[in-house]
Amino acid sequence: MGSEAAPAIPSSLVQESFAELEKQRELITCCTLLWKELSDHFSTLERGLEIKSEALRSKRQSLDASTRRTLGSLRRRELSIDVTVDLALSKLDERRVAAVQALAATAADGDEFGLPEKLRSLCTKMDFDGFFDLVVAKRKDVELLRSELPVALADCIDPSKFVMNAISGVFPVDKRLVKSPNDLGWACVLILESLVPVLADPELGTARLLVTRTTRERAKEMAEEWKEGLEHHGGVENTKPSDAHTFLQLVVTFGIVEKDDKALYQRLVVSFSWRKQMPKLAISLGLEDKMEDIIEELISNGHQLDAINFAYEAGLQDKFPPVPLLKSFLKDSKKATSTSEDRNNCGQTANNTCRKEQSVIRAAMKCIQEHNLEAEFPLEGLQKRLEQLEKAKVEKKRPSVGGPANKRTRASNGGPMPPAKAGRLTSNACVSSFPAAPAFVRSPSSHATYPAAAPYPYDSPAGHGVYGSRSPPALRDPYGYPAEVGSAPLGASYPSPPMSYPVYGNYNNGLGGYNNALTPVYQQAYYR
Repeated sequence: MGSEAAPAIPSSLVQESFAELEKQRELITCCTLLWKELSDHFSTLERGLEIKSEALRSKRQSLDASTRRTLGSLRRRELSIDVTVDLALSKLDERRVAAVQALAATAADGDEFGLPEKLRSLCTKMDFDGFFDLVVAKRKDVELLRSELPVALADCIDPSKFVMNAISGVFPVDKRLVKSPNDLGWACVLILESLVPVLADPELGTARLLVTRTTRERAKEMAEEWKEGLEHHGGVENTKPSDAHTFLQLVVTFGIVEKDDKALYQRLVVSFSWRKQMPKLAISLGLEDKMEDIIEELISNGHQLDAINFAYEAGLQDKFPPVPLLKSFLKDSKKATSTSEDRNNCGQTANNTCRKEQSVIRAAMKCIQEHNLEAEFPLEGLQKRLEQLEKAKVEKKRPSVGGPANKRTRASNGGPMPPAKAGRLTSNACVSSFPAAPAFVRSPSSHATYPAAAPYPYDSPAGHGVYGSRSPPALRDPYGYPAEVGSAPLGASYPSPPMSYPVYGNYNNGLGGYNNALTPVYQQAYYR
C-alpha cells in the first residue's frame, strides 16, 4: 500500500500565518524607514558640523592673520616713534624760523604775494581768522585751494589746533556777529580734507594720525556739541548737507570714530549720498560691513546712481551690476517726468519736464564715463535723446509764424507800441503814449436828449467845486495804473462832451451843469 496521505492543514491556521508574516513585513518596512531617516539626520548633522568646523577654521586663520598684522603694525609703530619724534622736532624748528621770517615781512611785500604765498604766510603766522577769510574769498579758485592748502598747512606750528580754531567760528555753531548769507560749510570741509595728509604719519601714513590727546579731546567736544544741536533742530531730516558733511569729515580727519555712533553715521551717509565724497567717507567711518545695506537702501529709494558710486567704492560692483541700475534709473525718471507732464499739460510744465529729463540724461552719462562703462552701456542713444530735447527746446522758443501777436502789440490797435509799464508820475497828470481814443457815440434811441451844458474844466476856480483850486486825483484803472483816456492834456476843455446832465438841485458852481468831460472808452488791461 502507498504511504498515508498528509493530514490537511486547517485554513484558519494558514490565515493566521499569513497575518503574522504581514505584521513582520510591516515591522521590517517601518524599521527600514526609521533607519533611513536616522541615517539622513545624522548625515545632515555631520555635514553641518563639517561646515561649522570649516567656518571656525577660516575665522581662526583670519584672526591669526589679523593678529600677526596688528603685532607687526605695533612693532613698526614702536620702531618709528623715535624717527617720528626727531622728524617732528626738526619740522618744529623749521616752522619756528619760517614764522619769525614771516612776521618780519612788511605788509607791502604781502600785497604782492599770490594765493599760495598768502596762504603759507597766514599759516606760518598762525593767523587762522585771516586764513579762513582768505579761503572763503577765493571760492572761485577752489581747485587751486585744494592743491595749495595741504602745502600751506604743513607750515603751521600746530596744524590741528590751527584748523580747529579756523573753523570754530562757523562750526559746530555759527558764532560770528555778522552772519553771512552764504553757506560756509564748503570751506570747513575743504580745510578738513586738506589737513588729512598733513596729519598722516611719515612711516605708517593715515593708519596713524599725528594728533595730540588734547587736540583729539577738543575735536570730540566739537562733535558732541554738533550732535546735541542736531537733536534740538529736529534730527537728520532738518540738517543742512554742508553741516552734516563737515561733521563726518571732522570725525575722519581727527580719528574720533565712535562705535556707538555708527547708526548715526549711516543715516547721514544715506541722507546725503549724492555728495561726491560720501562713498569714501563711509569707508573711512568704518561702515565697510554696512555697505551692502546702504546700497540696497539707496536702490529702494530710487538713488541708483549713488548706489553705483558706493558699489564701486566698496568693490561690490559684481554683486550690484551697474548697467541694470542705470536702466532702472532712466526708466523710473522717464516715468516720473511723463506722469508730471500728463498732470500739468502746459507750456511752463513742458519746459520744466524737458529740463529735468536733460539733467537725468547728463547725470547718467557722467556716471557711465566716470566708471568706464561705455562698452556695456553705449552713449549714442543718450546723446541722441539729449540732442532731440535740445532741439525741441530751441523750437519752442522760436516765435510762431502767423500766430497771435504779443499783448503789447495787440493793445496798440494799429498805433505805436505802448510802454512796457504805465508811468507813475508825482503830479496828478497822466501822460499817455497811446493815440487819442475815439469817442463813444450813442446809438439813436427813443429817450429824450439831455440839454447840452458847459464843459467842466479840471482847473476849477478857487472856492468852487469839490477840489477847489487843486486838480482832482488822476484816474486809475483797476490794476492801479493811470487811466489812459486820450492824448488831451489835463485841464483842457472838451468842445463837445459826449454826455451832459442838467444841474443837480440847487447846486451851482458857476457852470451850466455837471459834466465829467471824459470820453468813455474801453481800457485795455495789460498783464505784467
